[in-house]
Amino acid sequence: MLSARGIRYACTRPNQFATRRSPWISASSVYIRRSRQPIQPQTTKSYLSTSKILRQEDQTIEDAEKVVRDAKQRFRDTLPKDYLSPTEYALYVRLFGPPLRETSPEDVGIDTHADMAGASYKGSDEGTVLKELKGGEFEEITYKIAPKEAPLEPDLEDLDSEARAEDLITEEQERDRALEEQLQEEAEAEAEAEDEAWSFSEEEIETIANEQGLSVEEVRQLAATKPTPEQLAALEEHFGPSEETEGPSEEESAAIQDMLMQASQLKAPNLPMREEPASLTPQDYIDAVARNPREAKAMRALADDFARTQKEQQEAEERMEAEKEEGEVVESQEEASAKSWPEEFPLKIATGELDEGFTRFHPYTVDGSFHGKSMEIALPNAELVQPISELLRRSHIRHVREAAEASFGGSGLPLSPETVYGLRSGSMGGVGLSATQRHMTEVEADAFLAGFMPAAYASVYSIVREVRRRLGSEWIQSKLKSGGGLSVLDVGTGGAGIIAWEQILNAEWRLLKEKGEVEGDKIPGRKTVIVASDRLRNRVKSFLDNTTFLPRLPDYEHSGEMKGERLDGGGKEQPRKSYDVIISSHMLLREKETHRRQAILNNLWNLLRKDGGVLVMQEKAHPRGFEAIAHARHNVLYNFLLPPSGEPRISPEEFNPAFHREPEPGHVVAPCTNQGLCPMYVEPGQGIGRKDFCHFSQRFIRPNFYVKMLRKQTDNQGDVQFSYFAVQRGVPIGADQPTGKRATELAKEGYENAEEKPNMLTLPRLVNPALKRKGHVTMDVCTPAGKIERWTVPKSFSKLAYHDARKTRWGDLWALGAKTTAERPPRNGKPVAKAKLKQDSKKKGRKSVMGDEADQQQRRKLTKEERQKAKLEQMEALEREHDEAVDEMVDADIGLDEDIRREMEREGKR
Repeated sequence: MLSARGIRYACTRPNQFATRRSPWISASSVYIRRSRQPIQPQTTKSYLSTSKILRQEDQTIEDAEKVVRDAKQRFRDTLPKDYLSPTEYALYVRLFGPPLRETSPEDVGIDTHADMAGASYKGSDEGTVLKELKGGEFEEITYKIAPKEAPLEPDLEDLDSEARAEDLITEEQERDRALEEQLQEEAEAEAEAEDEAWSFSEEEIETIANEQGLSVEEVRQLAATKPTPEQLAALEEHFGPSEETEGPSEEESAAIQDMLMQASQLKAPNLPMREEPASLTPQDYIDAVARNPREAKAMRALADDFARTQKEQQEAEERMEAEKEEGEVVESQEEASAKSWPEEFPLKIATGELDEGFTRFHPYTVDGSFHGKSMEIALPNAELVQPISELLRRSHIRHVREAAEASFGGSGLPLSPETVYGLRSGSMGGVGLSATQRHMTEVEADAFLAGFMPAAYASVYSIVREVRRRLGSEWIQSKLKSGGGLSVLDVGTGGAGIIAWEQILNAEWRLLKEKGEVEGDKIPGRKTVIVASDRLRNRVKSFLDNTTFLPRLPDYEHSGEMKGERLDGGGKEQPRKSYDVIISSHMLLREKETHRRQAILNNLWNLLRKDGGVLVMQEKAHPRGFEAIAHARHNVLYNFLLPPSGEPRISPEEFNPAFHREPEPGHVVAPCTNQGLCPMYVEPGQGIGRKDFCHFSQRFIRPNFYVKMLRKQTDNQGDVQFSYFAVQRGVPIGADQPTGKRATELAKEGYENAEEKPNMLTLPRLVNPALKRKGHVTMDVCTPAGKIERWTVPKSFSKLAYHDARKTRWGDLWALGAKTTAERPPRNGKPVAKAKLKQDSKKKGRKSVMGDEADQQQRRKLTKEERQKAKLEQMEALEREHDEAVDEMVDADIGLDEDIRREMEREGKR
């Protein structure tokens, strides 16, 4: 770094650039010297040139040129704001072109000289030496050099310079040798003094022997042995330092100071030294390099900006450091709080058990979790992502995207299983392309793989994972250990449901294999996929091994008895295909008529195994999709299954095999915890203005080809929402389990301190994300009693319950109770029939009020009061007609027969 004195000459003077002027400047120099007339101000508009700094009306063009060249030399290709006048700026642009930008502090070296104020220099009368201590450490001692008249410097021009230099070196060596001898003598004298200090007289020996209870000979032997430095240090640590070792006295310090001064005189002769300033500041740097007041003012402004920026940066760093320290304090407080948790709830950090943000949970909270350890799932690369990517390489991605947008409703694929947030207010129909569609082109088959299967896999995986948790591992492991395995049917996803189910099977198979209960890598079972299109089937079968593909669902509903004389099987009934698990995705909304949807449900129920088969149905997450799922659930509960009490809903006298099914045992597995009417679907049919509907969400990582289908660049986080229900056939919920109001009351009290684990199917479920406020958590839950209630868990209710409530997620089961509960009526809208009747009544009322032409002429003859009275009478008559029509519809009980109404009344009494 240059010194402060030499910085002024670091830059070349402007006159050195005189030879570099352009030919235009050289040619006009004669004219410039002759004229020397004041420059007329110009009105040229320019930036960085509106300042009034040192403007002189009598400034000549030569002075302006000097200012411009100085500015170019100082600031290079930049200019400070308002540095040049308009005339000077015009000349600057003419000579060098416009500046690139405004000058920053770094352009003039402010940043490299901002720390000069912290530098300190020792004067010529100060020096430092290092003194070695007993422990091997060194102490830096500063001393003053006594002023002394400097000897006359030898005239090296008159004397032989080489001889004189040798004499000086010899004298310096002799001085060094004398100093070393003096220091050695002092060290020997100090050692002798220590030996004398350790000697004891006979009186001292006798005194020590009497005090310590030792003999005189033992004390004399100990006194004859000089202790080591380690022993002395131990004695000092035990008894404290002695008075002799407290430090040198004032006389000794003065002697040491004199010795150091003598050493400095011997080591460093008084030669002339260049004095340095005590400290330098940025202002000193500016004063050193600035060549005129204008430059100094501009550089001071830059220095102030730099100092202000540095201060703001330092304050930001201090704030970040304070926030970091505050976070460390909070973590330490949380750790201290964690130590006070009850011992009966140990920390559960097992692999795959909890999320990273979870620390300590009640076991029932973990068992009731819907998403598990992570909100986001990754699609299996080897089973799904990589095979589809290989298949899509045969086609250009632009063609596949155009086909996907044409099939799934345009940009963003609103008719795919995943609905983009910006398109949620669009159509409420089903998916645009289904695996049951018979005809598909080659590019449509690719579009189905790229635009349908990723989101379909995520939703199905979330559902079957929840079903496995609610039914337990024994349901699957018992089938695997028997050797037969489970049979699964995938309807609607084109194989994505099979891949999701295989992830569950693989996990259970690995557990059994670790226990030694099964062997081998091949999982027993039977897989069937419904794919109607040949082109899609050829693609899917390339990555689904050992899978049966069917073009349509077998129709056992309308087939006759498979026995008789003409059948090869003889008189015995031939076995029909049945499946342990049936996954139906997006099959109901494709049909507009209710009877067609009922036919699909009947066909799927006939394919389901009677002794524990599980049926899963899902649709898109909007009011129409929820209504389709809720209607199917309603039919299963009231037409196919026995109620939890075991008593049939239809008496034996009223039962007709032609119109009624034989009810079977069974129960809804998920998401419902009640086995009755859905509180969000009290009146069957389509609702107008429905705001609340049961649906759930699952995040997933979008693969690269799916991101391209959505025209995204970097957003690979997907979120698929869906409505679903899962039911198990042939297995009742259990007569000993609480249901209805009793189960709700027990759940409100909470199972935090319960000795027995509750049945998860009797706990309320969160139907919306929890509202987490300061000091309390509010949850909207669907209770086992079939109602939507709002539960509040404050801090004062329970420390553990409040902690777990703040970690709850949408779809979780809640087992730790609540302090306050209140019923929250769902916003189900109005049925379409009632809304249409009311609208027709309004139209009829408007027409009758106006009347025909004769009525209008008669009304003109009436007074104002009479017209108002007649109008009120007409409106009252219309309201009476409307009320009568509504009463007739209620009496007819649209959508519900008398048997269902009696069951509702029976449940209300219970």
